[in-house]
Amino acid sequence: MTEPQPTVKCLVWDLDNTLWRGTLLEDGEVALHEGLREVIAELDSRGILQAIASRNDHDHAWAQLEKLGVAEYFVLPRINWGAKSASVRAIAEELNFALSTIAFIDDQPAERAEVAFHLPEVRCYPAEEALALVGLAEFTPPVVTGDARRRRQMYQAGVRREAERTEHAGSDEEFLRSLSLELRIERAGDEEIARVEELTLRTSQMNATGVHYSDEALRALVADERHEVLVGSLTDRFGPHGAIGVILLERRPRSWHIKLLATSCRVVSFGVGAALLRWLSDEAARAGVALTAGFRRTERNRMMEVAYRFAGFSEDAGATVEDGVQTLVLDPARQDPPAHLAVMAPRLFGESPEPVRWMPAG
Repeated sequence: MTEPQPTVKCLVWDLDNTLWRGTLLEDGEVALHEGLREVIAELDSRGILQAIASRNDHDHAWAQLEKLGVAEYFVLPRINWGAKSASVRAIAEELNFALSTIAFIDDQPAERAEVAFHLPEVRCYPAEEALALVGLAEFTPPVVTGDARRRRQMYQAGVRREAERTEHAGSDEEFLRSLSLELRIERAGDEEIARVEELTLRTSQMNATGVHYSDEALRALVADERHEVLVGSLTDRFGPHGAIGVILLERRPRSWHIKLLATSCRVVSFGVGAALLRWLSDEAARAGVALTAGFRRTERNRMMEVAYRFAGFSEDAGATVEDGVQTLVLDPARQDPPAHLAVMAPRLFGESPEPVRWMPAG
C-alpha cells in the first residue's frame, strides 16, 4: 500500500503566466488570473504558507504584487535570475520544512522538470491546475486550528521580531522587557484540543514525559473534574506566537500532579517554561497543596529537566518509577510574577472561571 503524501505546508508560485496573465518585463502591465485571488486566500486560511520563485526583477515584480493587492500573502519571495530549484530549496531551508511538504507551480514544463530533477520530493503542478489546488487532498489539512489560520501572520511577526532582536544593542533581558510579552493560560476547548495533541506529539526537547495524548484521551481528561487540561499561548507587540504550551494537571487528595508539561522549543528564549512552573507553584501554594510532576529522562529533554530543577523540584525517593517516569516533588511557595511578561490565567479546579492577571509591578 502506498503511503499517503504529507499535507503541503508551503506552495511556491511562479509569477509570469502562472500567478498572473502575461510576462511582466515584456507586457509591463499584468493581471491576476481569474479566481486565483480566492485560491490564494483559501490556502492562506488553511495555514498553508505561500512563497515565490520567479525569474524577474525583484523590485518591479514585488511592486506589481502590491499593486494587485496580494503581496501580503507571500513569505520569502525569491525573485531573481537563478535556478528555480535553488530558490525552492532556500525557501524550504529557511522555513525548516521537509522538501516533501513543499509544492511548486509553474507554467513552464522545463522549469517544473528542473525543480523535479534537483528536488524530487517537491510536488510540481502545471499552472493550468491552479484553480483546482484547493480541492486536492494534499492541500486540505485534516484539522485547521486557530494557529493554522494565523500561520502566515505568526511567521511574518517572527521575522520582524528577530530583525529587531538582531539590531537591539542592550541586554537580552532588556529586549524581553521591550516586547510586552503576555502569556495566556486557558482551559482547552474543542478548538484547542487539536493543537494540544500536536504539541504532545511533536515537542520533544521541552516535553517532560514524552507521552503522546490522543484526541480521545484529551477529551476524556477535559470532561474529568479531577483534571485540568491547560493550553498556553503567547503574544507580544509584534503579534501572536500561537499556542506554545500544554499542562495536564491531576488533582490528588493532598497534591496537584503535573502529568505532562510541554512547551514549544521556539519560545525557550522567552522563559515560558520557567514562567509556567512559577505560576503553578504560586497556585499550589495558594491552594495549600503539594506539587508533584512526572518526568521521564530522554536524550532530548535535558532542557526540561533543567527547568524543573531550577524551579526547585527534586526526586521523590519514596515514589515508584513506572515506565521510566519518575516523580519529582516541590514544596510550593508563593511566587513573584516574572519580570519580563504578564500572565493571564484561571484559578485552578473551579475556584474561579475568570482569568486573573499576574504581572510584575509597574
